[in-house]
Amino acid sequence: MTGDTQGNGRTSEDTPRTAGSGIARRRLGAGILALGGALALTPIPLAGAAARSDSGTDGPGGAADTGAGMESGAHRPTLRRGSAARAGLLQEPLDQLVRDAEAYLADSPEHPWYAGAVLLAGRGGTVALHRPIGKAVRYSAYDEKTDTGVEFPADRQIAMAEDTVFDLASISKLFTSLLAVQQIERGRLELEATVASYLPDFAGGGKQDITVRQLLTHTSGFRSWIPLYKEPTREGKLRMLWDEVPASTPGSAYLYSDLNLISLQLILEHLTGRPLDVLLREEITAPLGMHRTRYNPPASWKPKIAATEDARLPWSGLERGLVWGEVHDENAFGFGGVAGHAGVFSCAWDLAVLARTLLNGGVYGRSRILSEESVDLLFTDFNTAFPGDEHGLGFELYQHWYMGAMATPRSAGHTGFTGTSLVLDPTTDTFLIVLGNSVHPVRSWRSGSAPRVATANQLARAVPVRPERGRTAWFSGMASASTATLTLPALRLDSARARLECALWWDTEPASDGLFLEASAGGEEWQPVPFTTVRPGPGRRPDPLPHPAGSVTGWSGRVWHRLEADLSAWRGASLRLRWRYTTDQLYVGRGAYVDALRVRDGGRTVFDSERPRDAGRIGATGWVRSAD
Repeated sequence: MTGDTQGNGRTSEDTPRTAGSGIARRRLGAGILALGGALALTPIPLAGAAARSDSGTDGPGGAADTGAGMESGAHRPTLRRGSAARAGLLQEPLDQLVRDAEAYLADSPEHPWYAGAVLLAGRGGTVALHRPIGKAVRYSAYDEKTDTGVEFPADRQIAMAEDTVFDLASISKLFTSLLAVQQIERGRLELEATVASYLPDFAGGGKQDITVRQLLTHTSGFRSWIPLYKEPTREGKLRMLWDEVPASTPGSAYLYSDLNLISLQLILEHLTGRPLDVLLREEITAPLGMHRTRYNPPASWKPKIAATEDARLPWSGLERGLVWGEVHDENAFGFGGVAGHAGVFSCAWDLAVLARTLLNGGVYGRSRILSEESVDLLFTDFNTAFPGDEHGLGFELYQHWYMGAMATPRSAGHTGFTGTSLVLDPTTDTFLIVLGNSVHPVRSWRSGSAPRVATANQLARAVPVRPERGRTAWFSGMASASTATLTLPALRLDSARARLECALWWDTEPASDGLFLEASAGGEEWQPVPFTTVRPGPGRRPDPLPHPAGSVTGWSGRVWHRLEADLSAWRGASLRLRWRYTTDQLYVGRGAYVDALRVRDGGRTVFDSERPRDAGRIGATGWVRSAD
């Protein structure tokens, strides 16, 4: 079982799409443009460079300890444990992160989402949270007649520990992708070359035009998986791959597929003359000191490995009993535990080292595994033709369905079917690792990505947003399926030059959630108020961005914008203004902040939120005054 497909051919709950289609989530940022068939890459600022430009997300009392920087010579930290304050994070959301994760140890709703998990969260070089919860080994079997787990005796159950090792499932794809990008960097692999130019037999079934880039971005046309494990020999498995006919024309659609990374594995092994597990060790884990990351962990590791599934027909493709210490995915098992799409085992700290390496621009300590330019490609959207399926080279981008409020056009990560996930947000220099054994005792017990979203929301909330002025700003909150309003008192406007001014900060799930400026005169229905925003920055003042519908949605860059709205249409009226923030029931962003509200009526200031009397007349439903 991979991170995103099941061996019985059904789509995994980790993948919120059906085969051949993608969720149409609006893409609001891109680092790659399709120009006449050519690719024009626009670098995306990462890590410390982005963090330093984001004055709205500094830690308490000043700049957060975000440390890293993509620019040459910048400080690039290694990991150490520290307090939330040292990381530039807020403690209470981190505490809530743990409580939210623990809630999924109970029925949610019918069964626990996982038997246990290891949670790790940090910012810059500081790991501010590293917490095991629940059990690494709890069940000996699954009873399908009663839909219950058969527990080991209490003295044979094993509690989760900080260094518990997990079957990463499809997070393994990231390691294969990194190895491929290394070869691209070294000039041995061409991104736009056809796969068949390296593996001639691959051209069978009409696959002669599939490129390396299409493998890395899941646009090759491969269906999600085929049961390679049913062929007893490696030659037979390869023959199935060579004969496979694409489900769609290469480059015409996004289709997440294990076959892409298996094919990439074969290219890497052909180019280097080394098997994938040796490449992983020599090129990534040994240089970075990731000593608890490998394929096929030895038997001595078993007491420290989280168990996965009681793998039996019909829910599994193979009769294996309790899988513990061996790869869970059937096809990876069929390849001897070493496969491009699944099979890597690791622990939370090792993955944090990998996260820090990428946020550092490819370097950790004295070891560099990628150039800064290569790391840029991991965070660059190559799938602009497929909105909602943003993808770098191997890494998924801007996916609220598991990144929650950490999702931005620059956020990268991946999930694994066994219950694992990794999210990196270069904008705030934060990283989140959730490793759970959610197929223990059986894959059908968990659905969706609720714990991933809940924990990501709390880490996003832990990054403070400094008010534009003063000590506090109005904050919308981050509740889903809700409406929050912030209403000014009735104001009499007599000038043809009346206007609203304020500072605005927003980050919402694109298109689904939004912030609306509305007006009501004389008790009439609320109607939209068009406005413009300007994002401040160095150099020439940018032109104001119009919002004719009186609303914003998506990602604002996580910086404050200056807003102006012409109120002359309400001259002579008693006018009330309000901000309305609405969210749907699925996912949320970091929310919205409003500060420095001022209404000018010609030369007069008729309302100023910095005046205590005016501030006390604001009506808030759902909005709160927040210092962060």
